[in-house]
Amino acid sequence: MTEPHFPDLSLATWRGTRDTLQGYSRLLGAIRRSSSPRQRHWAHVTLQVVPEGLITTPVPCSDGTFGLRLDLVHHKLRILTSEGQGLELPLEGQSLARFYSEVMAALEPLGVRPSVDAEPFSNSSPGEWDREAIERFRRALVEIDAVFKAFKGDQRQETSPVHLFPHHFDLALSWFSGRQVPGQEAKGEEWSDEQMTFGFATGDEVIPEPYFYATAYPEPEGFVSSRLPDRAYWNHAGFSGAMLPYSALEQVDEPHQLLAEFLRQSHEAGASRMVG
Repeated sequence: MTEPHFPDLSLATWRGTRDTLQGYSRLLGAIRRSSSPRQRHWAHVTLQVVPEGLITTPVPCSDGTFGLRLDLVHHKLRILTSEGQGLELPLEGQSLARFYSEVMAALEPLGVRPSVDAEPFSNSSPGEWDREAIERFRRALVEIDAVFKAFKGDQRQETSPVHLFPHHFDLALSWFSGRQVPGQEAKGEEWSDEQMTFGFATGDEVIPEPYFYATAYPEPEGFVSSRLPDRAYWNHAGFSGAMLPYSALEQVDEPHQLLAEFLRQSHEAGASRMVG
């Protein structure tokens, strides 16, 4: 029997494992941030999707570059330098504190010494690592990444990479109208660039189930009353924007089409009011 493209990701079934994986991802993001040149809109702290999991992309070091890869197929952290050196560490639900110590110790003989504050990674409580849940998430993430990248390819204006922000653990893509927000300093592009953000979150304190979202900044008049595809709705709890429950993809015959239509219609709702 063929496994579904979008398997069940009900947060209650894998919350502990999700939190463990998010902690590991936060450490990779912190290492990338400590050693990478700053990029606009915090792109230097994110991870990117590959078929087997998540990667940092190349990070500068004294002897070239190095990369970190969360291999969710073989349950290993893979470290490789541009000089061809490398090693692997198991992913088995070790505590965040232990994972931090293992990663830092592994980087040292490779000549990589990132400056990362240990305090956010000091939790010594054992984590959870449900391999079946990890596999469900990986398969879903690969499918979602592909739909987001197809949507990105259709845009004429500037867009960010499709990347995962470890802090909230959401895969996201930003679109920019090219206009500056009145009254904001241009050098602070986080608040000065008129933009929309499209993302996928595994669930949080506001919405405790996985969902897709689309937001606009600054929110144009009429945005949250625009037409959305079936099963999507306008959210006003915690944030204002369009929302499509992930579970909706499990209930339709063409889930990729539903997700693509959600991105297209929510983008049209914002972009048409931003760029005319």
